[in-house]
Amino acid sequence: MPEVAIMKLVAAAIIQKNGRILIARRGADEPLAGKWEFPGGKIEPGESPEECLVRELKEELDLTVVVGGFFAENTYTYSTGTFRLLTYFAESDSYNMRLRAHDAIAWVEPARLSEYDFLPADRPIIEKLAAYEKHL
Repeated sequence: MPEVAIMKLVAAAIIQKNGRILIARRGADEPLAGKWEFPGGKIEPGESPEECLVRELKEELDLTVVVGGFFAENTYTYSTGTFRLLTYFAESDSYNMRLRAHDAIAWVEPARLSEYDFLPADRPIIEKLAAYEKHL
């Protein structure tokens, strides 16, 4: 009987401050090291995407966030499996972070996000963000 592939659900945060968006670069010990991404992580069983973001941002960046509205999603198949990426707006009272899973962060203007070497699953989100920002 053929093995059934399970789609992995992932949530990512679009955190804005002073017209810029927070992105993080995967550390050397992470899969796809050196690639940039919107911070977040895998949704655990029984966990909502919003709960996942609160947990993952605390674990990875020591950042406490309030998750806002849903923004966009994308499905992408890597060699390790298929991932469904759900992105949400989020904000924080404090932006003092400690890097635990990443080796760098950057605050980037939406129009310049495409200059970074992002994970393939994040690239369509960047395009939607650029179009969204033009309408604000």
